[in-house]
Amino acid sequence: MYNRIIRNDMLKSKAITLTTMIFVAAAAMLVSLAAILVINLTGALDTLMKKAETPHFMQMHSGEIDMDRLTSFAEQNNNVEEYQVVEFLGMDGSQIILGDNSLTNSVQDNGFSIQNEKFDYLLDLNGNIINVSAGEIYVPVAYMKDKTTKVGDKAVISGKEFTVAGFLRDSTMNSSLSASKRFLVSNNDFAEIKDFGSIEYLIEFRLKDYSAIGEFETAYASEGLEANGPTVTFRLFKTMNAISDGMMIAVILLVSALVVAIAFMSIRFTLLAKIEDDYREIGVMKAIGLRLSDIKKIYLAKYAAIAAAGSILGFILSLMLQGMLLENIRLYMGESENSSFALVLGIIGILLVFLAIVTYVNLVLKRFRKISAAEAIRFGTSQEKKAGAKRFTLIRNRLFSTNIFLGIRDVLARKRLYATMLVVLVISAFIIIVPQNLYNTISSKSFIQYMGIGNYDLRIQTSISNKTDEIVKTIDSDSDVSKYAVMTTKTFNVKTSNGSEENIKVELGDHSAFPIEYSEGRAPTTENEISLSAINADEMRKKVGDVITLVMEGKERDFTVSGIYSDVTNGGKTAKAIFTDNSANVMWTIVCVELSDKSLIDSKVLGYSEEFDFAKTSDIDEFFLQTLGSTISSVKMASYAAVAVALVITVLVTLLFIKMLVAKDRYSIAVMKAIGFTNSDIKMQYVSRSVFVLIVGIVLGTLLANTVGEMLAGTVISSFGASTFNFAVNPLSAYLISPLMMICVVLIATVIGTTRTGQIKISENIKE
Repeated sequence: MYNRIIRNDMLKSKAITLTTMIFVAAAAMLVSLAAILVINLTGALDTLMKKAETPHFMQMHSGEIDMDRLTSFAEQNNNVEEYQVVEFLGMDGSQIILGDNSLTNSVQDNGFSIQNEKFDYLLDLNGNIINVSAGEIYVPVAYMKDKTTKVGDKAVISGKEFTVAGFLRDSTMNSSLSASKRFLVSNNDFAEIKDFGSIEYLIEFRLKDYSAIGEFETAYASEGLEANGPTVTFRLFKTMNAISDGMMIAVILLVSALVVAIAFMSIRFTLLAKIEDDYREIGVMKAIGLRLSDIKKIYLAKYAAIAAAGSILGFILSLMLQGMLLENIRLYMGESENSSFALVLGIIGILLVFLAIVTYVNLVLKRFRKISAAEAIRFGTSQEKKAGAKRFTLIRNRLFSTNIFLGIRDVLARKRLYATMLVVLVISAFIIIVPQNLYNTISSKSFIQYMGIGNYDLRIQTSISNKTDEIVKTIDSDSDVSKYAVMTTKTFNVKTSNGSEENIKVELGDHSAFPIEYSEGRAPTTENEISLSAINADEMRKKVGDVITLVMEGKERDFTVSGIYSDVTNGGKTAKAIFTDNSANVMWTIVCVELSDKSLIDSKVLGYSEEFDFAKTSDIDEFFLQTLGSTISSVKMASYAAVAVALVITVLVTLLFIKMLVAKDRYSIAVMKAIGFTNSDIKMQYVSRSVFVLIVGIVLGTLLANTVGEMLAGTVISSFGASTFNFAVNPLSAYLISPLMMICVVLIATVIGTTRTGQIKISENIKE
């Protein structure tokens, strides 16, 4: 009997049944996708780092190296499991030609290595340790993604020809946030090209107990071992590898949570609309003695069937879409060993959605207890009390036409009824605006402030300290340069709270020339002041006004913390000061240049690159794009998907709500027809209701997006070094195009939803 009733009911209301199923499918799909993506990302990353045996601690070092002292330290430290020193042959991009493309404009520190013997292996795209032959070269996978080269191409490195034999995954330098990229060549080929570049050392350790990494870093710094370069730990390698796809998944998780909430509301719409349609029949069933549980079973069985079908459809859709969303993860990290578990978790996700829907429907159906059999049989619809618009009367109206006024008045009189639709539209606006704002922010030039970099046009970076004067002399005499500043990064020892010493990278120079944004305090202005990056300040537990102690030439010197800033470069662990120092070795020097004519940027980059072949010259916009390009691309894809999902949701919810409203208002519509209102008048009233609720929803959604949404986005961004975060809003997109799209789809849905008003007959709906 139930099967026949459910089948007939679904055939009678095919549109509503299909719409509800689409909502359930969308919710199930997004929940399943989020579960699959999270498990695949974490699994693929763990697999990559396990197969590559990623170092727990890496110290990059330029300059002389004392191998005996390092070996002695490694042997005496009880926590060291494996240790090695890897040679990284840095080479200017102009000396590297892959196929038809030169890496002249690459902002990456491109270099060459041989396969490691103990750990930190370079892997092929099948996850195997690469054995490279003479004459072959393996290229970082990033250059495969941007189509710089392909397998079989000829590569020319400083005049020596190679064949691109394949692409490699590098667990330490895969990420675009990593400033370096490793190419793999054979031992003999490495020896042949060794004189054409500069050697940098990667001092690597794997520990027996990684939880003691803090103690190990302290021990390494206390021994005064080689440290002329960035220090990176296993945790930071993991964060940098995960951040691009992680941000995309974070957006999907946010959208999926909101879509699930909307799915519940849409089910409430359809269920209330169906109850309204069946109001007299429900009264009759109660009157003849049918138990409430039996009446509820009819509706519960129908929605359980819809939820089951929608959940299965959602899971199938998630399987169809996962390939596209997993493409980047598979390219950079390979297959996850947990892929089968990801499917299981996806199934668990849709089961939870199914059970939650059935439970929710059961709760909504409790309102059957409040239905009076006599009232239902007499009126055929629920009788609600209208309040809240007593002062908003037609006689006082001077602003709107009669139909628009009556539409707005109905919303104000039945606020509780329209509240659900308002919440859905607020969430839809939120879903559209937040991902867009996040994408606009990380793709805007202002985002460079979160990289600890000021606003200038060119950067010329060199690790050869005695060449800095040559660069400065040329820049100083160039009439096209309106302003420049020299920033020198050195490593010092800093005293920790327990009296031990750690390494800290300090950028020295005039920080007022190209100022950055500070979340707290300001830039250092005197020689006894220092500013810290957010991560450094957090780890050292320092705030503005606190004192830190640096050790220089064996002497301790106190500095007052003047400010805290955001920085997502070098692991987010940097500092800035203006004091002069001749004791510590220079890690690198960056000459920041501002041009009087921005149209000269490209020609200046080319000219300076040729003149300073020992340095890396880059357009700051290109540097930004190459560093964050992968992250921007992932968030862009997620933002477009969010817009599409939100617009579909808006159409379907509006359609469901209007259908429910028309069913509920049959008596009122019949009365209006009886006193002379036309079908077009009634449609205009419903359009004005929808648009009025939509405008309120857009305003509230925008406010929430710019407050709560900004806070949520800031939480994600802060995970890799940004202490404060403010959306860079595109007003045209956020405040004009997005609202217009929502208004258009709401109007279309309202017009479609009110087609039934013309079918409502006066004689059938006015009984008394």
